[in-house]
Amino acid sequence: MKAMEPDCKKPGSIFNFTNIDIIVSMIYSDELLNSIKDILVDNQQTIAIAESVTSGNLQAAFSVPMDASKYYQGGITAYNLGQKTRHLNVEPILAQKTNCIEQRIANTMAVEVSKMFLSNYGIGITGYAAIVPECEEEGLFAYFSLAYEQEIVLAKRLTSIEKHPYDVQVNYAQDAIQLVHDYLKSK
Repeated sequence: MKAMEPDCKKPGSIFNFTNIDIIVSMIYSDELLNSIKDILVDNQQTIAIAESVTSGNLQAAFSVPMDASKYYQGGITAYNLGQKTRHLNVEPILAQKTNCIEQRIANTMAVEVSKMFLSNYGIGITGYAAIVPECEEEGLFAYFSLAYEQEIVLAKRLTSIEKHPYDVQVNYAQDAIQLVHDYLKSK
């Protein structure tokens, strides 16, 4: 018996692309994402994303604007040390020492994803979405980096007061979108 595959074009399907666009639009600012798209397309530039703590949220957000393929090259979610080392050339001793949560790790992720996807810009983000012993005292935080032509142009430590891990991931993704937007608008 052949397995049924979801019909993404069928009205009412939870997998309908229009429904996914609506859900993502409810979470992330269409205005910011479309502005990022317009700036990159007007300058014939592209962007790629390497994420860990946001676990695909940034990739989903950047893929939603109309004609996303004109500026968005793709992304990778590397959630553990082994994958960050293997796919993004993160230095393993530093990664092990810092639990992969360090500004230099985010910087490497941003530069390496831009190389991997042959994009002008690269985003790297890594951090904690849930309280673990390593962040119990400091609270939740993440490191964000934006690379342009394989040079870091923006690096920032993000924090979240959200409690639920998914809400933390969304919060970091929203902050990252805002940071990318503000950087591109300032150029």
